[in-house]
Amino acid sequence: MASRRQLPFEIRTSPIQGKGAFATRLIRRGQRVIEYTGERIDNDEADRRYDDEKMGRHHTFLFIVDDDTVVDAAVGGNEARFINHSCDPNLEAVVEGKRIFIYALRTIRPGEELAYDYQYERFDDHTAEDEKFYACRCGAANCRGTILVPPKKKRKAGTKRKPVTRQRRATKRNKARRAA
Repeated sequence: MASRRQLPFEIRTSPIQGKGAFATRLIRRGQRVIEYTGERIDNDEADRRYDDEKMGRHHTFLFIVDDDTVVDAAVGGNEARFINHSCDPNLEAVVEGKRIFIYALRTIRPGEELAYDYQYERFDDHTAEDEKFYACRCGAANCRGTILVPPKKKRKAGTKRKPVTRQRRATKRNKARRAA
């Protein structure tokens, strides 16, 4: 775990949710900010530890690495667990191998709260109650009201899909691997 002096942010009370991470110095676009660490567990253990139906509000430190591995930052995790969600993020989480790194999407000024889009998995049977449970409090102008990934837009009958460039495919693959 990095010493606090090396981190480009500090933890303090957040207007988004509980505690948050705030830049203490300029963070340049593309800079690796921190690795998201914690105990590596499987999906069954994650479900056992965090039963959404028994929680009053959603609050976990889980991050899905792949189909078999979840990182629980509540156990052995570092300061990355305090980075909140935003619908207008200044960071992104990227899975590299079996590790999760947080990178700056743009230059971040001292004092700004650090945030990335959690993109929680959405299911076809999500209800209005689920939307409320996974409510977003980021306050961004483009806030979608939830930390869930936006619903897929339905295509009109007879419309064709645009060809996907290699770069867009890579982006979609990375987004599919990101979750918090």
